[in-house]
Amino acid sequence: MRGGERVIERLLDLFPQADIFTNVYDPSAVSEKIRSRKLTTSFIDRLPGSRKLYQYYLPLMPMALEQMDLRGYDLVISSESGPAKGVITDPGSTHACYCHSPMRYLWDHYHHYRAEANPLARMAMPMMYNRLRAWDVSSSARVDRIAANSHFIQSRIRKFWRREAEVIHPPVETDLFSKADDISDAYLWVGQMVPYKRPDLAVDAFNALGLPLTMVGSGSMLKSLKARAKSNIRFVERMNFDELRRAYATAKALVFTAEEDFGIVPVEAMASGRPVLAFGRGGALDSVKEGVSGLFFPRQDVEALADGVGRMELFLRDFVPEDAMRHARMNFAPENFDRKLMDLVSA
Repeated sequence: MRGGERVIERLLDLFPQADIFTNVYDPSAVSEKIRSRKLTTSFIDRLPGSRKLYQYYLPLMPMALEQMDLRGYDLVISSESGPAKGVITDPGSTHACYCHSPMRYLWDHYHHYRAEANPLARMAMPMMYNRLRAWDVSSSARVDRIAANSHFIQSRIRKFWRREAEVIHPPVETDLFSKADDISDAYLWVGQMVPYKRPDLAVDAFNALGLPLTMVGSGSMLKSLKARAKSNIRFVERMNFDELRRAYATAKALVFTAEEDFGIVPVEAMASGRPVLAFGRGGALDSVKEGVSGLFFPRQDVEALADGVGRMELFLRDFVPEDAMRHARMNFAPENFDRKLMDLVSA
């Protein structure tokens, strides 16, 4: 249940009679709200290991999606961070795509993903992905209206699909977060510990600074990061929601090192009354208001992040928690998403 699934939940609130179509479905991994709906899967769901290894079936997904029978639906909304927009709809229907991102592994992150792949996948990717790119672009023409979750994704859509998109930020339950009076001395990092999130940058910078840092999350880099972190850095692999809310509210500030499509974590921290120190690219440029709810650092390197922490120490003297909370609620509360999404599909 990550950002994409939260968007699906909100869409189900807006359209109580909607059905769900998906390539792969694991009931144990989603909420009761999603489980309670009529749900249809493609043939990929019945292939060996599909629930854990669905990425390996990517070459089959265009065919699987095109076999989904959407006759009779007057409105189709695709939640797109892969090939979902490629479904075939009735000529008289409206197809609106809510795009979390064009497929990064086909486009601007292709060389990164290929370098990280196993040798067999690294050999196969050039042939397979060449065809998938052509299909990705051609299938974008099947969509009547497109929304992007940030201006960063809007620019990706313009670059790769040559389509214009309206920006509709994803819904964040900002009212579930509140500020605390007992602020700790520790900075906070939250996310998957995988290469593109750059948790290594936080570890190396705080190793150099000697300031306390709590890192929440797990992933392929966790073991190596623990091995190189000094005693001022604490790791917590999992927190329940109440523990996470408490961590946000009591942190000195959130450190956000990734170049994300949007990034819900900074909004949750701001809704908790804490500032964000974010890498100044990607979706963070939409979510963080510099000088009000946080600051940016310009490069993903240790020197730039360490300098940003120094500026954050000064910024905290005049930081007003209520201003950050107001910014989060005014711009990212679910009602904003509802209004703009309904305008998109009814235009």
